[in-house]
Amino acid sequence: MSPLARWNPTVKLATVLALSTAALLVTDPVTPAIGYVLAVAALLVLGRVPLRAVALGHVPFLAFAASLLVVNVLTRSGGDVVVVGPVTVGATGLTIGASLALRTLFVGVLSLTLVLTTDPVRLMTSLHQHARLPATWTFAVLAAHRLLEELPGTWHTIRCAQAVRDPRRAAGDLPRSPRALGTAAFALLVGAIRRSERLAIALESRGLGAGPRTTSRPVALGTGDVLAAAAVLAAAAGVVVLGAHVGWLTGVGALAG
Repeated sequence: MSPLARWNPTVKLATVLALSTAALLVTDPVTPAIGYVLAVAALLVLGRVPLRAVALGHVPFLAFAASLLVVNVLTRSGGDVVVVGPVTVGATGLTIGASLALRTLFVGVLSLTLVLTTDPVRLMTSLHQHARLPATWTFAVLAAHRLLEELPGTWHTIRCAQAVRDPRRAAGDLPRSPRALGTAAFALLVGAIRRSERLAIALESRGLGAGPRTTSRPVALGTGDVLAAAAVLAAAAGVVVLGAHVGWLTGVGALAG
């Protein structure tokens, strides 16, 4: 596993939440930009995540960040006049919009780091061990995750079954009519409900919630995990201190301008 994958999931989640919360308190574009670059570098180097996966994961965050930039540029006035191509905008709207957009990308890449470098089973096991998450919640979430993992394969099976039963289809084509898609979606929903019922019965028959339970694969929490979190938070604090010293750092009060 990569260094980020070996990092204790509970400590990693707490660090991501701390950084994301701290990002909400700054409104200058430089601070989240530096954090974004560092986070992407860590994800690629320490997380060993393929560049394609990182790029695809950015798609929803880029769309939301672009909308924040456009809305603030068009609705916020004030400051010096800035010419951006054929458009003339106010410096205040451009600065705040860029800050919110970069903040979105920073929080987004932190979320990608957690999702792409963390095994869900290790995460829930670690939360049960170290964050004292109740066993009923832990196993319920794991069961739901298992159910969600099976949905794409089940959908493909249903669509292939539809194609086999359709005598008018061309070889290799799947039915694409609204009626066929609606029928497949309904079959997927019914199948998911039936599997969830079987999972609930299986968990209850195994005494879930009846008492303390053991863990077959415990997740270790060592000094290195805590030191890694301290190093990340110290780097973030260093960026903030540098910004305050140089003068680019601004707080939430700038949003009222």
